[in-house]
Amino acid sequence: MKPKIFITRKIPIPIINQLEKSFDVSIWEHEDIPVPQKVLEEKIAEIDGLFCLLTETINKELLINATKLKVISNMAVGYNNIDIEAASKKGIIVTNTPGVLTETTADLTFALLMATARRIPEASSYMREGKWETWSPMQLTGQDIFNSTIGIIGLGRIGEALARRAKGFNMNILYHNRNRKLQAEKELGLQYTTLEDLLKKSDFVCIMTPYTPETHNMIQKEQFLLMKDTAILINTARGGIVNENDLYQALADGEIWAAGLDVFEMEPVSLDHPLLTLPNVVTLPHIGSASIATRMKMAEVAADNLLLVLNGDIPKNVVNK
Repeated sequence: MKPKIFITRKIPIPIINQLEKSFDVSIWEHEDIPVPQKVLEEKIAEIDGLFCLLTETINKELLINATKLKVISNMAVGYNNIDIEAASKKGIIVTNTPGVLTETTADLTFALLMATARRIPEASSYMREGKWETWSPMQLTGQDIFNSTIGIIGLGRIGEALARRAKGFNMNILYHNRNRKLQAEKELGLQYTTLEDLLKKSDFVCIMTPYTPETHNMIQKEQFLLMKDTAILINTARGGIVNENDLYQALADGEIWAAGLDVFEMEPVSLDHPLLTLPNVVTLPHIGSASIATRMKMAEVAADNLLLVLNGDIPKNVVNK
């Protein structure tokens, strides 16, 4: 009898075909509707492997019923949707998909930075709404990127990839990280600094750190008061790192100039969220890794992780080592 696995969202057919060769596969057949928690509770009791996304909350209460489960394969780099401690206590291996989305997410981060600095979405709407009646010297003016200072909070793979893009724009690159990256400093001309100093000096503050209990509300009122009133905040990491109420107030009061956000604390974000009312906020629906090639590769890695664990091997992308 083949091991049973459950896939929590419709994924590319070639990946499903690959998994069906080795497993008894059941799938939540919707691409744009999250699997209901009740369905997940029923499935978790009978499966050997779970292929899930960030949209699924795999908590201690859910895992109580996971009597056969050997592996949770998360199709994402982050895994704060999973109770790692609870999974570890039950001997369940948790895996993720790092590395494959590094360059794509760095591309998106820099694109969001540029779109926010130069007010691209606002300018496009301005023209489409028939407001462009003449040219004026200060119409829709934004902030320069070339020769400016970027501060990167969190210098992991994606942070370093962002720094390489910033170097191409001759930006002065500051970074703050738990540990200094001396090789990266040498190769990319980075300058290590305290968080306080980074916030004071940067024209662009880019959050690239993972979400953890320590980074929850890492950027709030106190930090916004340190930033330049011309500064732009970019977050493509995780929601919850930035206090959204304090961000709204900082933007509304002119304490900082603008923000570009790909992530929110609660996703999908409510349409009545205060940040969506501000013209100096560019928002995206968590599409950091959303290129066709990258999403395919993420699905392949997540499938490989399942295959390896259920065949008795240990994949390299184990979160709870």
